[in-house]
Amino acid sequence: MEVVNQNVLRKDNTLVSITHLTQLLHYVTGFGGFLVPLIIWLSSKNNVTGMAEHGRSIINFQLSMLLYIVLSIPAILLLGLGILTLIGVGILGFVLPIVNAVKAANGESPSYFLTIKFIK
Repeated sequence: MEVVNQNVLRKDNTLVSITHLTQLLHYVTGFGGFLVPLIIWLSSKNNVTGMAEHGRSIINFQLSMLLYIVLSIPAILLLGLGILTLIGVGILGFVLPIVNAVKAANGESPSYFLTIKFIK
């Protein structure tokens, strides 16, 4: 008897929403806001409908926020503009995952603005 593995995509908006919300681990534990969504995305992008698109946008958003943080550190010396950038990144990093988790629960596409598309 031969068992055939069929790649059947399942619709799981809850998992996609949880993937967005795991970005908030930065605020709770100080780490994990990049690794946990990456692991969820890599393990389920071929099995869950929409996970490939949402996962790419999450990873691109996290990499963009990391780049903005790194660039804002030297900008602190320039009239304190880097402090404003760090505050903005902190607010966007908290609000946008929540907004996109609600969008994912409703079956909509993610929209992270100010995101550089590292992964296409």
